Amino acid sequence: MSIKRIFHDPIHKEIIFDAEKPEELMIMELIDTVAFQRLRRIKQLGAASLLFHGAESSRFTHSIGVFCIARKIYKRLIESQSSFCENKFVLYGAALLHDLGHGPLSHTSETIFEHDHEQWSENLVKNYSPINSILKKYDKELPRKISELFQSKQLFSKPLKTLISSEIDCDRLDYLLRDSYNTGTNYGLVDLERIISALTFSPDGSIGIKPKGVIAIEHFLVLRNLMYRTIYNHRINEISTWILEKILQTVKHNYKKNIWLDNSLYKLIFAPSKVDFDDFIRNDDVTFYYHLIRWKDESFEPLSTLCKMFIDRDLLKASDISFLSKVNRLKILAFASKLCEKNGYDSEIFCGIKERSFKGFESNNALKIWDGTHQSALENSSALIKTLMRSEESSFIIYPDMIKNEIKNEISLIKNNSKI
Repeated sequence: MSIKRIFHDPIHKEIIFDAEKPEELMIMELIDTVAFQRLRRIKQLGAASLLFHGAESSRFTHSIGVFCIARKIYKRLIESQSSFCENKFVLYGAALLHDLGHGPLSHTSETIFEHDHEQWSENLVKNYSPINSILKKYDKELPRKISELFQSKQLFSKPLKTLISSEIDCDRLDYLLRDSYNTGTNYGLVDLERIISALTFSPDGSIGIKPKGVIAIEHFLVLRNLMYRTIYNHRINEISTWILEKILQTVKHNYKKNIWLDNSLYKLIFAPSKVDFDDFIRNDDVTFYYHLIRWKDESFEPLSTLCKMFIDRDLLKASDISFLSKVNRLKILAFASKLCEKNGYDSEIFCGIKERSFKGFESNNALKIWDGTHQSALENSSALIKTLMRSEESSFIIYPDMIKNEIKNEISLIKNNSKI
């Protein structure tokens, strides 16, 4: 009787693991490690649950989903090229472990700490014994092959690199579907099965897509565009990250004031190069939130107020000033800074301009259209995809709630005067 494990997933429904298949037994063993179980305590969308209350799912859930998509794609690709079966263990392992190195609140860690999740994923796969030893049981070269796929410039195997790290990879296919579902912003269900069924190999050995899959790819990229504009780059996300950045800056500049801080988070803030595997595993959302709650109740100003803003969701405000010239943006900032100081807020901390950019789809030629005779870039076959490659810049002024009306009036005044 085979030993099976079933994960009931909101996106992929039943995800079944069969221990009689060595590659799936390997995945089951990896899931049971402490380092992978830690991903249950890392929110997929960081602080976005302050805006979308359903955005509570974890990197654990997402990583299982990425594996599920990788397995479906693998089964499709060996129909086109049976020799691709030699990549099974590398593909499955990389799909499952690609996010192993995320810090507290996922991508927010990249901004507020000196943390590179891809570097940490590579480090854990290569050097963390519980992961490393499982992989080596199946192939002594697996840790090296998988960790190399996490290096941004590594292209030792083009098809695997495309599936693990490109603009249309297993990771993005899962997180766009999952994040859309969890935030309740269903802009349309991407036809995942259609994309997978259209995958093939080009003559140069790269992964290609048949013409029948182009519309499904267009749909996927439209969803990507909408998700970035409405969720990932939402101003509440920007404000939350701003507050967390200011919290960490305040801790760094005032550590002599006897702030309560455990050793693992101390290292992450003050000595990231000294963070070892035990420290890394201890630093999750639960630990970080506990520090924020302690600082809210027990620390000095402005640290206490900043933590209260984040924990109690009593956030700063933000107004779009993208349409103003750079000179007029600075005028608004000077105006807001004076109002801040007048109302007892440190303008260096509670006020500022936040610039952000939304990068359009970058083709990087990882996935091309192959009709059996000719090969062409995606953007050359679709006017819509070419449009979705455009980038956008935006700018916000961030400030305390109590000066909101004065800021909005001043923005209107400057806007109207600039038209004259």
